[in-house]
Amino acid sequence: MYDTIKRAAEKNIITEEIEVCALKEGVSPDYIVQGIAKGEIVICKNKKNKVTKPCAIGKGLKTKVNVNIGTSKDRPFIEEELKKLEIALKYGTDTVMDLSTGGPVDDIRRIIRENCPVPLGTVPIYQAALEAVEKHHKSIVEMTVSEIFDVIRRQAEDGVDFMTVHCGITKHTLERLKNKDRVLGVVSRGGSFIVEWMVYNNRENPLYEYYDELLEIAHTYDVTLSLGDGIRPGCIADATDGPQIQELIILGELTLRAWDKGVQVMIEGPGHVPLDQIEANIKLQKRLCHNAPFYVLGPLPTDIAPGYDHIVGAIGGAIAASAGADFLCYLTPAEHLRLPTLEDVKEGLIASKIAAHIADLVKGVKGAWEWDLEMAKARAQLDWERQIELAIDPEKARKYRLEGGVSRSKACTMCGEYCAIKIYEHAHKFLKGAR
Repeated sequence: MYDTIKRAAEKNIITEEIEVCALKEGVSPDYIVQGIAKGEIVICKNKKNKVTKPCAIGKGLKTKVNVNIGTSKDRPFIEEELKKLEIALKYGTDTVMDLSTGGPVDDIRRIIRENCPVPLGTVPIYQAALEAVEKHHKSIVEMTVSEIFDVIRRQAEDGVDFMTVHCGITKHTLERLKNKDRVLGVVSRGGSFIVEWMVYNNRENPLYEYYDELLEIAHTYDVTLSLGDGIRPGCIADATDGPQIQELIILGELTLRAWDKGVQVMIEGPGHVPLDQIEANIKLQKRLCHNAPFYVLGPLPTDIAPGYDHIVGAIGGAIAASAGADFLCYLTPAEHLRLPTLEDVKEGLIASKIAAHIADLVKGVKGAWEWDLEMAKARAQLDWERQIELAIDPEKARKYRLEGGVSRSKACTMCGEYCAIKIYEHAHKFLKGAR
């Protein structure tokens, strides 16, 4: 028998989840098994929950995309978040993270879990901080270690499949941060909670100090740890600096400790990184973290596009994934501005899925090149219906086609009778005849 998916893979046992993921990826179950055993692939699945749409994340597989949803104090409405979940599932998200910080977060998470057939992730420190203030009537810095771990256990018991835990922020990391004059300091919400707690209490990060206890919980429930980048750069001016790299080195060490306990691990990557540093960041992570799957938050290669950060993130995400990142966290047009709407969720997800597919073309992932080739053939034949079927967002493609007012024509309103494809088709007949 086995107690975690990683332990099963190490014993060369093919589980039901491995079989399903192998079929979806078009690879052999043995490939998935070997990847999990090495730590290069993860399947996020809590043993307390039946994930009906599991996915494998990692080396040689399709680049996956995550959608964040969740309430805030200003909008604690579970109905809105369930609609966002519905949109995310409709347009093909691979995973969902519940980042709720408003309302009855335990109830909200459980309702989302019940309605979420894909792997579900959380950031437990959010709830621990929230409860410190609203339930225990004290400040965030007065959270106790037991209160933090109580939330982690509670979320694991509720069937959460993967958790972002900011374990790499240590006293050594803070020393580097103190000596580095960053423009934007710490922009990770969870990271800022940990930093403030450590500074106020003059103590080591409890998620680092009691990492063995965290591993015990993860092992018991088979929760995948997503080792968070709490010191990630919040603007391109702060990218690839000492504090960021120091945290990454520690995450690499913690990865080995997790694998030794049979716990699966992903590494979270930087948010804001200039274009010419993205590939180097990916290669550095893979080297320092022993080829564990890399989950990138964007990245965003410019800071000047609020309202369009889904596009900025897609540009960075395509480059990151083509360089070896395995998992993209979407950004919406509302990033840095407000809680996303239903339309924001759709726009952000589609942008990230495009980025993931562009990267899969470079990686040579099975099926990626074939999809583009089918679209090219449909365009060559002016087969509009087939083009719409193949589109990553068929609804939008059909809407634009109908708005053009030529739905029954082979032309479009851009070129009309001067369509290059039609003109070349006519010329090509003469070219072939001239032979």
